[in-house]
Amino acid sequence: MTVEGKLRAAIVGSTGYGGVELIRLLQSHPKVEITSVISSSSAGVPIEEGFPHLTGVVELKLDGVDAAEIAGKADVVFTATPSGVSAKLVPQLLEAGLKVVDLSGDFRLKDGAAYEQWYKHPAPAEAYLEQAVYGLCEVYGERAAGVDFISNPGCYPTATLLGLVPAIEAGWIKHDSIIIDAKSGVSGAGRGTSLMVHFSEMNENFKAYKINKHQHIPEIEQTLSDVAGKDVTVTFTTHLVPMTRGIMSTMYAGMSGQYTEQDFVDLYRKYYAGRPYVRVRDAGVIPATKEVSGSNYCDIGFATDARTGRITIVSVIDNIVKGAAGQAIQNLNLMMGWEETLGLGYTPVYP
Repeated sequence: MTVEGKLRAAIVGSTGYGGVELIRLLQSHPKVEITSVISSSSAGVPIEEGFPHLTGVVELKLDGVDAAEIAGKADVVFTATPSGVSAKLVPQLLEAGLKVVDLSGDFRLKDGAAYEQWYKHPAPAEAYLEQAVYGLCEVYGERAAGVDFISNPGCYPTATLLGLVPAIEAGWIKHDSIIIDAKSGVSGAGRGTSLMVHFSEMNENFKAYKINKHQHIPEIEQTLSDVAGKDVTVTFTTHLVPMTRGIMSTMYAGMSGQYTEQDFVDLYRKYYAGRPYVRVRDAGVIPATKEVSGSNYCDIGFATDARTGRITIVSVIDNIVKGAAGQAIQNLNLMMGWEETLGLGYTPVYP
């Protein structure tokens, strides 16, 4: 701890969108002080050079990636790294006595073989996969208290699972009927350049990608199967939308009985009672991405169809906040036994 009694935090991957969002949010956290911002490619460079909006806000130079050096500066480390990097780095950080919240996908899947199949990287050691607590706060939050290592969920899985878990647990939807149509803003692809996110390619365009092949499929199925107590499979299609922030996950499933929209509203409000960052809309009210932009909220709405016997569930989040940095801070709060809302009291930015 620092002299002021605050938890010292390091952010690995500070030059990515998830990392720089952690910086923005942690500035308002009353119990955390950022003591190290880390980038393997830009060590020694003031962070404001790459992010001028931080001028006069964060006056730190980027450190290199060295577990021993990080341990001398921090108590907790957020690893906002590409897949394959955290698998090697996180064990070193844990062995150095640090707490870790990992924002990569390297420790989300408990099956190492499944990880290698979907992520195309060697799996971390089984001991670390077992140690990692999957940090979907509103479902597994009680497991986070007092642990040293949390694996932060993916952005698509966060929106999707929060939209499906209560209905799956209650047995209100058929577990073999789920179709997920998910749309994300371009920031979800990261800060790196590629033809896919080139302005001329993306502007005034709307494209599907990784159809039936997205690495978040096994993560979604793993949690739904855990909640249902039986194997759940989904059809999952992702799309890029020409906007910066936001995810809308639209989910379709056959209902196992005759339920109204109000029934679903009541079920979900009971399930998420006391959880500050899930807002269940009134019957017939469907949320939009702009209504959660810049915040840690997940908003959920429903439309039932008695004619087809299906339910449509719409769930929206800010992919960089609730889908990444905000949920990581929420997980830190749960890990430390603090109020879940510390450092996250942001009203959505509108318009």
